[in-house]
Amino acid sequence: MGFQPFKTFLFGFAFSPSLRANVFEVIRLASFFKATLLLIHVGEKNSSKEQQFEALINGCPEKPASIEVHWRSGEPVATILKACDEFNVDLLLLGALKRENMVKFYLGSIARKLTRKAPCSVLLMLKPSEERRPCKHIVVNGFDSLQTRETLEASFYVSLSLGTEKITIVEEISESLVAITVDDDRSLRKATIKKERINRVEKNRVHDIVRSFSSEQIGNVSWGTQSIFGRRGYSIGHYARVVRADLLIMNAQEESSFFGRFFPKDLEHILAELPTDVLIVKTNSNG
Repeated sequence: MGFQPFKTFLFGFAFSPSLRANVFEVIRLASFFKATLLLIHVGEKNSSKEQQFEALINGCPEKPASIEVHWRSGEPVATILKACDEFNVDLLLLGALKRENMVKFYLGSIARKLTRKAPCSVLLMLKPSEERRPCKHIVVNGFDSLQTRETLEASFYVSLSLGTEKITIVEEISESLVAITVDDDRSLRKATIKKERINRVEKNRVHDIVRSFSSEQIGNVSWGTQSIFGRRGYSIGHYARVVRADLLIMNAQEESSFFGRFFPKDLEHILAELPTDVLIVKTNSNG
């Protein structure tokens, strides 16, 4: 069936100091994707808040295809998840938090629960701003899995929507696949040859997937591959940080077991210390 474009966004807002930056960011994103934007406040509704929020929306220079504001009561996580199902949301937008006196970002308890349980793709935003920060470089996983083809489709779709210049597809390869003890020149050469062979196979696999996409899907985006031998999740997160990627795109599912179904351990390393904005793509293959 293939990846389906994001047509409906949802952002749960709170009247916090970051409200203006968050609203400008999500409205801008919805306008780039030509999507309907649902803004939901879980909490008390009054005329003062309504007027304040309406003025904020009217002050945003971009406008999405459609924008709706909803006021709900209830427990935040359950209410947002119910809204995702009710409105058939394609993308849930969540803000990350900055650790005090540190540059590192992490997920608060509500955002973490929503990321675990969301029935749709999730975008974790580190630095929402009133002024646009261009997305110039996307890093996306190229894992050998059923979900990766749709995730790669999503990465090109996102790049075209945001005007991204570059995509790097990262194949994280476990060191255990080499499994050779290096203790002399002969074993070193053997390990090197095995790594090169695995690297070549992985690159060919990814290139075959991308070559099957239409020219309209790829557009003028410059793309390439990068193989990394290391621990899954940790390695790609570290790579995204080192190359200063603007967005990291990951599969939502990598395991078939019940407990790993929606929140695989590969993502735990990334979500524990976010390297950049992270898009977790839930595809048709996610079940």
